[in-house]
Amino acid sequence: MVKQDNLQHNTCAGCGAALQSEKQSEPGYLPVAALERSPIICQRCFRIKHYNEAASVVIDQDQFLQLLGSIGETDSLVVHIVDLFDFEGSLISGLHRFARNNPILLVVNKIDLLPKSINYNRIRNWVQQQAKLQGLRVVDVVLCSAKRNIGFDHVITALDRNRDGRDVYIVGATNVGKSTLINRIINDYSDLDNELTTSQYPGTTLDAVYIPLDDGKFIIDTPGIVYANRLTEVVPASFLATLLPDKMIKPLVYQLNAGQSLFLGSIARFDFVEGKRQSFTLYISNALHIHRTKLERADQLYADHRGEMLGRPSLAELEEIPTWTRHSLRVKPGTQNDLFVSGLGWIQINSDLGALVELHAPKGVKVIMRDSMV
Repeated sequence: MVKQDNLQHNTCAGCGAALQSEKQSEPGYLPVAALERSPIICQRCFRIKHYNEAASVVIDQDQFLQLLGSIGETDSLVVHIVDLFDFEGSLISGLHRFARNNPILLVVNKIDLLPKSINYNRIRNWVQQQAKLQGLRVVDVVLCSAKRNIGFDHVITALDRNRDGRDVYIVGATNVGKSTLINRIINDYSDLDNELTTSQYPGTTLDAVYIPLDDGKFIIDTPGIVYANRLTEVVPASFLATLLPDKMIKPLVYQLNAGQSLFLGSIARFDFVEGKRQSFTLYISNALHIHRTKLERADQLYADHRGEMLGRPSLAELEEIPTWTRHSLRVKPGTQNDLFVSGLGWIQINSDLGALVELHAPKGVKVIMRDSMV
């Protein structure tokens, strides 16, 4: 632990976080060797200033709601970054209530994960519709891939069009690619010859990094919020590389009869319980092993072969994951739907014949039926 009597200040001069040297992934971390710096700034601020590198900081939901309330006291543009692959899991549906009169720009990241044949205009219209259904009013929607540098020029154009000389607050959940996108904005849109400001949100002690712009305003990088109902938050870190796709996914199409099941690795199971023969398309990480079987054999198969023949998570990893909950959903005839599992992806129900389906997933993970994305 950093000793207070060895510090000139007990908070970071860049972001205001309480300084500590025990947990590198938490706000305010700095190595003990960095105590000789003047001013003293945390490792995260140091990396932004000297290497144009923003690193993720995470806070709990109560702290995040405090943070959102403080944004409403400002005159700013709010940029909400969401993950297209986990749209409902990463969307802050009540954001407009906290932003008040501040405009919200919705930046949808990770479009590089979808096949090239997908019509981006359709995706953008779908996003606008879903955001509206969630009660989120936005001034614009921008699709991009921060990692692949796709559509980033549209992000900058949207910032210029909507900022109107104001500060920019960037908000989002964990694992949405917020830091990657901020790093690109820093490189293209910021004057980092200036020192990081010591200002903080009025009335709060939450940390944030103020990144200076050429006109004297700031991009404010806020901590990422953790939503516990995302699969990414309940699996061990050793499984994330298998769960999260890092390149374009190859959709998997299965023709199923009623009474058949699909195991999605050992992390989830899809059952086609009732309905006419039809096809289902899986938009999930291609690193997950898919196994088809009869529904009547599924329970025993899982008991005998989970973590082994059925694929990851391994038996050791499964020990850290909540047991399954069964979700039963009826698809109405004449509708086009996705069965969405937060942090995993979705199963597109290709027929409008109607069906009764069930999804088994770790307890607490969000599972919903939605209008088809693609």
